[in-house]
Amino acid sequence: MEGSRPIKPGSTACLCFGLVSVAVTFLCTEARTTPSPLLTPSNATCRGNAKCRAGIILPIWYPEDPSMGDKIARVIVYFVAMIYMFLGVSIIADRFMAAIEVITSQERELVIKRPNGETSTTTIRVWNETVSNLTLMALGSSAPEILLSLIEVCGHGFQPGELGPATIVGSAAFNMFVIIGLCVSVIPQGEVRKIKHLRVFFVTAGWSVFAYIWLYMILAVFSPNVVQVWEGLVTLAFFPICVLLAWVADRRLLFYKFMHKKYRTDKHRGVIIETEAERSKGIEMDGKMLNSHFMDGGGPSNLIGLIESKEVDESRRDMIRILKDLKQKYPEREMDQLVEMANYYALSHQQKSRAFYRIQATRMMTGAGNILKKHVAEQAKKSVSVQQVHVEEPEEYVSRIAFEPAVYQCLENCGAAILTITRKGGDINKTIYVDYKTEDGSANAGADYEFSEGTVVFKPGEMIKEINIGIIDDDIFEEDEHFFVRLSNLRVLETEDEVLSPNSLQYPKAMLGFPTVATVTILDDDHSGIFTFESNLVHVSESMGIMEVKVLRTSGARGTIIVPYRSMEGLAKGGGEDFEDTYGELEFKNDETCKLIHVKIIDDEEYEKNKNFFLELAEPRMVDMSLQKALLLADDVTDRKMTSDEEEARRIAEMGKPVLGEHSKLEVIIEESYEFKSTVDKLIKKTNLALVVGTNSWRDQFMEAITVSADEDEEDTGEERLPSCFDYVMHFLTVFWKVLFACVPPTDYLNGWACFIVSIVIIGLLTAVIGDLASHFGCTIGLKDSVTAVVFVALGTSVPDTFASKVSAVQDTYADASIGNVTGSNAVNVFLGIGLAWSVAAIYWHMKGKPFVVEAGSLAFSVTLFTIFAFLAISVLLYRRRAHIGGELGGPRGHRLATSAFLFGLWFLYILFSSLEAYCHIEGF
Repeated sequence: MEGSRPIKPGSTACLCFGLVSVAVTFLCTEARTTPSPLLTPSNATCRGNAKCRAGIILPIWYPEDPSMGDKIARVIVYFVAMIYMFLGVSIIADRFMAAIEVITSQERELVIKRPNGETSTTTIRVWNETVSNLTLMALGSSAPEILLSLIEVCGHGFQPGELGPATIVGSAAFNMFVIIGLCVSVIPQGEVRKIKHLRVFFVTAGWSVFAYIWLYMILAVFSPNVVQVWEGLVTLAFFPICVLLAWVADRRLLFYKFMHKKYRTDKHRGVIIETEAERSKGIEMDGKMLNSHFMDGGGPSNLIGLIESKEVDESRRDMIRILKDLKQKYPEREMDQLVEMANYYALSHQQKSRAFYRIQATRMMTGAGNILKKHVAEQAKKSVSVQQVHVEEPEEYVSRIAFEPAVYQCLENCGAAILTITRKGGDINKTIYVDYKTEDGSANAGADYEFSEGTVVFKPGEMIKEINIGIIDDDIFEEDEHFFVRLSNLRVLETEDEVLSPNSLQYPKAMLGFPTVATVTILDDDHSGIFTFESNLVHVSESMGIMEVKVLRTSGARGTIIVPYRSMEGLAKGGGEDFEDTYGELEFKNDETCKLIHVKIIDDEEYEKNKNFFLELAEPRMVDMSLQKALLLADDVTDRKMTSDEEEARRIAEMGKPVLGEHSKLEVIIEESYEFKSTVDKLIKKTNLALVVGTNSWRDQFMEAITVSADEDEEDTGEERLPSCFDYVMHFLTVFWKVLFACVPPTDYLNGWACFIVSIVIIGLLTAVIGDLASHFGCTIGLKDSVTAVVFVALGTSVPDTFASKVSAVQDTYADASIGNVTGSNAVNVFLGIGLAWSVAAIYWHMKGKPFVVEAGSLAFSVTLFTIFAFLAISVLLYRRRAHIGGELGGPRGHRLATSAFLFGLWFLYILFSSLEAYCHIEGF
């Protein structure tokens, strides 16, 4: 059945985690009702919330002491409302992430100075990938947690709250243990995923552990239970420092540059340099070892430009390779179809941003379908509609009369030249008259050709007419000559019953087209010929494959002639590097005037190219020369005295001897294909993910909001599928949010910033409501805010990230999007979510002359527990890079199951110990 589908691994895992959360909740509820021997006056917060307090937006639900039935009803209402608000936050976060994708996809032109001194202009991203991941991308995925912490403090009179900080730590634990554990297990069997930018991962992983160590220190070490202004500001300042160090690691600046120069100064120790290079290559720190030589003798800005230029060149080569492979696989397809196929292939296989995976996961979860397939389908429909419009254009109403072709050649002994006149377009049932007349060029009428003039009649239905021009043959040797034939005085015969007024039509019935003048060249046949190329220079595209070069035989075509030829290297190298060497002999038969030389040009995927080589003709020689003529032209004839008749015969024989013409050497310049280059540039722009996730009008947003699409995986076939029952259910559950948030400005406005600002305001409002719902839910059921945050709020805000990381782990070549971004996000949550909120509150209370009191309590214990477990998790991931496993994700079945079980176990122990400590069943701080 269409609606029944197997449950996906990601959905099964989330279902299991939900059941575990419910089990822990009941455990904590039971723990709340059991007296604890550890309860002391120094820790009087072990009991759950006895009374609900008014929220920032939601008031208290009266009466405050309901019956058991009313309490159960309230718990259900709060729980369902909380889930529905989580859906709303996910959908508006979808718009928020789309704006971030558009913002971070902005491009600029950069002038690159290469090591050889040449300069070139290329287009690069304005935002560095590492910087965008740690700033806007992290803010987009963690906005609910960050805003919840800030709004909770500001909304409750700058008093500290448990919900915000506990949600940040609980979300960090879910990200570190559950999401990574899931990503380890979903990799296809036999595959592994490694972190590409390992230096960046070291920086973000280190900061993610340090952030929580620092959080414990300001809670329990520097000023126990009090957050001072400097502590909050330093916490906030760690955010730009973390971003800066990650960027330095990504770009190999500062100490990386000095380390490289240390090795380079000791050039005579070649063994050490080689050992270091091999070691770095084996580690695959960031995939950019080939760029290290750019660091010598250049400033940081030029270094960055060179690295960016190399990355752009690599993407171009990849795109060229995709196009060539598709062209070989589908030789019958048009270029437009190949471009669309390459576009889909590139979009499917390129490394995508964190924002894209988050948007993809949210839309597939809410019944909006696979955005990548929808985008490609829309592009295909637009292409088809354009072609249909082109096909359905009405035929031209005017008949055009012209020569086709415009240039003719004939031998002097051909008798007559036949010229073709065509009629195209208009009403073919009309009778058209057109006059023609010959005109002298270098050939003269009466001496070289017969003067001719007359009228050609196109009767109804006739599209082609021919005229004959007589050619006069003589025995006098002369150069090739030409004359012209011109069309004029076109008329249309009208029927008797059709009377046309001057204003009845805005266009004539027929007119002369182009060309109206034909050129006829008479080739002299009294000479063996002059052999030459058409010109001394020709430009060819490297993508043309086989190059055809014409060798012309002019001023005569008598006899069989052999012309040797060969290729010569210039900047372009033969032997299959830039072109295939070619040599041989051309045999011109009697009356044959043109031969072709074929040269294979090698397409080596160079985006910009300018190399040359040469083709050279050797002296031609006659094959069917008579014995008498051969004796006259022999070299030893001049040794004896010739008679006057023999001298005249020799002179005539010399005049008829084949010779090389003006262009006996041809320079061939190999260039990149301009058409192919523009196609590649256009294709690279079309693979910008901002075009996939972005919108340019409110109409598109509302149409997308009310449309339900099939939830298709990337591995599905290209056949269109109908939405399933689950797709319809999720669509109708979320259609209110979709239509409401379709009012957010499209991402094309102000380069995405309008959508960014409006979306983050809406996320803040929804987060405030979620905070009130979670607090009321916890106090109604008897849970502390810290437990509610760790179990429910953290889980609800992290579900979209879970699906996004699962998809990125399967589809990406590397593990950066699924692992590296988790560690970066965890650090950013502390530095922004807690640093900003506590800085504002600390400054507020400092101005009041009072300290900002934050009880360490459960938060310090939770932070300590997470820090220990996070260190264990990172150690396991680094161990998995050993050769017998191969990478952080995937690997042998036993190792992947053991890793996932270990990480899931850490999360369960974190939830269990944090909950038990909150109710004083185990001693905390």
